[in-house]
Amino acid sequence: MSATLHKSKAESKGPVHIAIVTVSDTRTPETDLNGQFLRHAIETSGHIVSGYRIIPDEPADVALMLDTFCAGDTQVVLWNGGTGISPRDTTYDVLARRLEKTLPGFGELFRMLSYEQVGAAAMLSRATAGVYRGRVVFSTPGSNAAVRLAWEKLILPELKHLAWEVTR
Repeated sequence: MSATLHKSKAESKGPVHIAIVTVSDTRTPETDLNGQFLRHAIETSGHIVSGYRIIPDEPADVALMLDTFCAGDTQVVLWNGGTGISPRDTTYDVLARRLEKTLPGFGELFRMLSYEQVGAAAMLSRATAGVYRGRVVFSTPGSNAAVRLAWEKLILPELKHLAWEVTR
């Protein structure tokens, strides 16, 4: 089947249930601009926010939240933060070890588009995506520009297709 046919089949499945995880040692619900943006973007595009958490970048917390959201009705988990190369950035490491299937094209496209915005610093991003327990997982840097770029240019255009494809 062509991607166009897949997308049309996916359209009939209704709204996608999406969880948001912000990985930060300092953000609160009031200061989490990424969480606020994603919640608004998800709801205005007709989808459902099935969960939202802010957690510290601790491997055990990342693993627990992944398992928690992938055990419920969530179809897609959007992570932001913890993808850099500093010692505190462990989100990528935990997710990369647990993903059952990876979507390398997401990270590649994300870094290509990021290059247009931030230049060579785009190579520091370890943005990734894949499948875990029948859910699609995306992980992006924690900057507002990165979250917006990933949502608008990569995730939203394929969201229903991804949610359908992983369960068919």
